[in-house]
Amino acid sequence: MTETPATIEETLAELAENFDLLEDWEQRIEYVIDLGKDLVPLPEADRIEANKVPGCAAQVWLATRRLDGGRIRFLADSDSAISKGNVALLLMLFSDRTPDEILGLDARAALDRLGLPQALTRQRANGLNAMVGRIRQEAMAGA
Repeated sequence: MTETPATIEETLAELAENFDLLEDWEQRIEYVIDLGKDLVPLPEADRIEANKVPGCAAQVWLATRRLDGGRIRFLADSDSAISKGNVALLLMLFSDRTPDEILGLDARAALDRLGLPQALTRQRANGLNAMVGRIRQEAMAGA
């Protein structure tokens, strides 16, 4: 019997619990960077201009795959450890979800719940918002 994947809310709750255990913003950033270290490498063929996320301080690539059942898988990478961690966190929340699941989550409230935007510089927070915008755009295209 296969294990039922966690819902987007369950994944968010688990992330929030992990973030709550961290004492300050430096530990939160270190945790995010560690998430990025576990990111599956992005195929070289996906490192194209069309997959770059504009508005990020670093180079961030976000590729999509349409799966059976309407789910969307996101693949991503960045040349910056913090941006790579941020996109890894977003993939934990949004990858392999349906467009309705993706669009049904208030991403800004979710990230605020984690305290992530407050821990980032303004430019990095803008990049995080750009990544979320791109994910939502892909979900709207698949809805």
